[in-house]
Amino acid sequence: MKRTIKTKLNERNNHLQIAFNSSLDDARRIIFSLPVSDRIILEAGTPLIKMYGISAVRMIKDWYTQRARSQGIFDEPYVVADLKTMDRGETEVSMAHQYGASAVIALGSAPVETLDSFVDACESYGIDPMIDMMNVENPLAVLHKLKRVPPIVILHRGVDEERFNREKQIPLHDIRRIKGAYDVMISIAGGDTIREVQRSVFNDADIVVVWKSVFQNSSDTIDLVNGFLSQIK
Repeated sequence: MKRTIKTKLNERNNHLQIAFNSSLDDARRIIFSLPVSDRIILEAGTPLIKMYGISAVRMIKDWYTQRARSQGIFDEPYVVADLKTMDRGETEVSMAHQYGASAVIALGSAPVETLDSFVDACESYGIDPMIDMMNVENPLAVLHKLKRVPPIVILHRGVDEERFNREKQIPLHDIRRIKGAYDVMISIAGGDTIREVQRSVFNDADIVVVWKSVFQNSSDTIDLVNGFLSQIK
């Protein structure tokens, strides 16, 4: 079996990934309301990075660090840079590392050369590579082509897919297929309610990404996070 790079996450826990896609003001307000937990992953979403630049990653990390230290916790937060890398894998990983990212995301539809370079660069810089399989018909076929397998694979129903194609489902059926072939963590993106979070975890997802409640209502976000931490171990 191909070697899978070791993640910095605790693989025994389920994690909730909170994606910030609107403004830095919204991100800051929500971060300072969140509970502090090593099961929370913060994400600088693609729209946020496009609006404010890669420095948004550092800001999110610094704010959650302040939040944690105010409660006497000094562990470093885990922050994902969703760059959706399609080319120049090494260059974009270097940028994410420079601004404190714990992980960075590339698209599974990128050329295999880019993905191999991306995974190698992440290992070199000591950050986690995540590959997003949005609009990839056969994620296993992509993984089979890689020299080394990333520790985290994202199965993703896109925002526009959900909006314009009500029949489009979150690809939960791929979770066990991928885990049957590779020792990886699976992240599910495209749901946002506690029921969808529970369903993803029930189907053996390790990470569930939420963004809509973050974008629309910060109180909903806090309720969802607290529900996740109390109900899902």
